[in-house]
Amino acid sequence: MKTPVLALLVAATALTACSRIQNSRLNPFNWFGRSEPVAVQTVADLKPADVRPLVLQVLEMTVEPVPEGAIVRAKGLPPSQGWWDGELVERSFEDGVLTYDFRLTPPLQGKPAGTPRSREVTVGAFLSNIRLGSITQIVVQGETNARSSRR
Repeated sequence: MKTPVLALLVAATALTACSRIQNSRLNPFNWFGRSEPVAVQTVADLKPADVRPLVLQVLEMTVEPVPEGAIVRAKGLPPSQGWWDGELVERSFEDGVLTYDFRLTPPLQGKPAGTPRSREVTVGAFLSNIRLGSITQIVVQGETNARSSRR
């Protein structure tokens, strides 16, 4: 008779702890929220190491937790079809803010503009749990806008 009561008590305690963990900063799914628009950073004195141009517009940006860390995924809109070799290139890391440039290689020959949906390009970058420990905000920037996600 004591065993079912004890099991019920343990189960109730575990459920209470789960709701606290669900809303805590220990839960990796709470680390980064939805992205939001931010101002584009300009660095006039620095020449980028990567000569590929920035994507025209960053449409979406998410930080998706995985067991080993997180995947930063961004969707961008270049000016025409045929852009390739997309990559998130780390620009800077200061005061807990990691900034990526969304860079693409232009088409080798002129391409039609096409519909916006047909031009979308998605790229990603992996961040380990160790690296995430010092990051409070991630910014992905394009030519005309940038998107940010905070812890």
